[in-house]
Amino acid sequence: MARVDPRNRTRYWRAGVPGLSLLHADLTAHDYAPHSHDSFVVAVTEAGGAEFKSRGRTDEARESALLVFNPAEPHSGRMARSPRWRYRAFYLDEASTEAVNALVGAERTAYFTSNVFRDADLIASFLALHRALEDSDDLRAQELLAASFGALVARHGSRPSRVAPAPRDRARYETVIEAIEDRHAENLTLDHMSALVDLTPFQLIGLFKRMGGLTPHTYLTQIRLRAARELLRRGSPLAEAALAAGFYDQSALHRHFKRAYAITPRQYLAAHAS
Repeated sequence: MARVDPRNRTRYWRAGVPGLSLLHADLTAHDYAPHSHDSFVVAVTEAGGAEFKSRGRTDEARESALLVFNPAEPHSGRMARSPRWRYRAFYLDEASTEAVNALVGAERTAYFTSNVFRDADLIASFLALHRALEDSDDLRAQELLAASFGALVARHGSRPSRVAPAPRDRARYETVIEAIEDRHAENLTLDHMSALVDLTPFQLIGLFKRMGGLTPHTYLTQIRLRAARELLRRGSPLAEAALAAGFYDQSALHRHFKRAYAITPRQYLAAHAS
């Protein structure tokens, strides 16, 4: 019989992507009875681990593992040796699966012949994606969604789905760069930037990494920070500078400014005001 510990903590919610649900679980004791889902399930461990069974074999969900279950694929789990299991999971129904296919340019939905993948970059990417979906930075979340699932499908889908690689095309790269610099204050989306140069979002991310070493989101953030610094030097109030530069609000400017420069916008403003 499945055990439920009252110390367990779970949060389950719908993400901004149609058909995508998210779970953040922190378990001290729990046995999952054999079950399956109508949706794809992707889960990544933050701390601890658990034992799970699927396809007649037993394996462990650890911090060095990414779990993937196809729709209607039975599996079960239990805490086993670990005193704690904190993990994040994605549940993709048909609508969100089609949205992901469009983002990565997959011709058809992939099928996974293994449940466990240990690519360190994929694990880090899916953790970052789940956390980003809790924030208000929609472009970064969309970028991570395309990059994470694009890499997963391209590397491990048994039907490779013919995910097209990123081209080496400086003209396309410079077209998007120009659009970002001219329209950084607008609500630019990954879909819009990709459409400008007839690429999928996954291809656009690869193009940016190849040509400039940054993702579209990172480049756009740098341009917005540059614009915010100029506005602050001219004496604009913080809230006005944040919105005029293209940030969601003043707190978003504060977060990105400190991450990039190790000082706050208020410190920067005070220094130039004096």
